[in-house]
Amino acid sequence: MQRFTTRLQESTADMDRLYMFIATGAYSGYLPKAPGTWGSAVGVLVWWVIRSLPLGAYWGIVGGLCVAGIITAGAAEKIVDRGDPGIVVIDEIVGQLITLGFAPVHPGAALAGFVLFRLFDILKPFPVDWVDQHIHGGIGIMLDDIVAGCYALTVLHVGLWILKI
Repeated sequence: MQRFTTRLQESTADMDRLYMFIATGAYSGYLPKAPGTWGSAVGVLVWWVIRSLPLGAYWGIVGGLCVAGIITAGAAEKIVDRGDPGIVVIDEIVGQLITLGFAPVHPGAALAGFVLFRLFDILKPFPVDWVDQHIHGGIGIMLDDIVAGCYALTVLHVGLWILKI
C-alpha cells in the first residue's frame, strides 16, 4: 500500500509540475519584475512561430491554449494557494495571440499589438475590470485577458486601417 501511495504522490507532483510549466508560460512568469510583460513577450514569440499557419489552425491553437490555460491557471491557484498568482502568464500569452491574430507580419504591427495589449491588460477598461473582479478561478484568470486581447485587436486594426498598413 505504501508503494501505491508513493507512486500516487509522485504522479501528482509530476502533474503539478506540468500544470505550472504551462500556467507560467514555460516558467517565464518567474522572471523578475513584471511577469505579465514577460508572458506577453512569450506570446509574441509564439505568434512569430505560428503566424504563417492557416487561420483555422492558428485559432485552433489559440483555443487549445485557452482551454489549457483555464485548467492550468486554476490548478496553479491551488498549487501556490493564492488567487490569480502573478506567476501565471498563460492568460497574457493567449491575450497577446488574440491581439496579433490578424496582424500583418511586420515588426511595427507586432510592437503596436504588444503595447496595446499590455495597456488594456493593465488599465482594465470595462468589462475587463468587471471580469477581473467577479469571475474567479481558471476561467476568470483567462477571461479578463481574452477581453483585453479583443480590445487590443480592435484598436490595432483600426490603427492599421487609418495608417493604411
